[in-house]
Amino acid sequence: MIDSMRLEQICREAGHMALRKWPAGGHDLESWEKTPGSPVCEADLEVDAFLRRELGTLLPAAGWLSEETADSPERLEKGLIWLVDPIDGTRDYIRGRKGWAVSVALISAGRPLIGSLVAPAREEVWSAVAGKGAWLNGQRLRASTRTKFPGARVPVHDLPKDDGDLTKVEQPNSIALRVAMVADDRADLVATVRWGFEWDIAAAALIAREAGAAVTDAFGQPLAYNKRDPRAFGLLVSAPGIHAAAVERLSERAARLVGNK
Repeated sequence: MIDSMRLEQICREAGHMALRKWPAGGHDLESWEKTPGSPVCEADLEVDAFLRRELGTLLPAAGWLSEETADSPERLEKGLIWLVDPIDGTRDYIRGRKGWAVSVALISAGRPLIGSLVAPAREEVWSAVAGKGAWLNGQRLRASTRTKFPGARVPVHDLPKDDGDLTKVEQPNSIALRVAMVADDRADLVATVRWGFEWDIAAAALIAREAGAAVTDAFGQPLAYNKRDPRAFGLLVSAPGIHAAAVERLSERAARLVGNK
């Protein structure tokens, strides 16, 4: 049995480690691009190293998959793996904005077992355990229960013309925080029609699911983790009552984009 209190402590420590280097606090920060359009900074690497050490000590048998660590095929042989994004929302982090979080999930047999999001700049600690619910700062979460698709709240800066019947709300750079907004009934729908990585979504997807949201890929299919290729095409998290309508709207676009990959 994992020590859940120690896990939360480790994730909080990682968040505060990042907060101490956050440019909004007046700190100089070294950052660069791993690939064009994919920023990384020194805090990403420091938090990653801290989490790998501490989580490895907490559960030595678990494998490791992180955005900031070279992938190793050995993880595929593990029944348990840690799935980590040391700073999800690096663009907001580098710019001194609050829309970033430390994301940690424990995956068992391809499914999230425990999820933790720590967003210290927002004073938010999110957590979930499979089958036992989800919480924000100790308060039980209940996801959006919206049943009408038009007017659904979506955390975006701009909406495509075809989605003009939806409603814009705050958009953190962190996809994990956007998904968590559905868990906390601050949004009704989060959808992407692009390739994304498991570490971006694992913790938040469990939090949303345990709060009562529907969670699938863009085609309405279940998500799986610790795959050889740690990507999935598209993400769809919504109030259960609008999920079918969201799949209907997105699936044709997603199929067209997958065909053009």
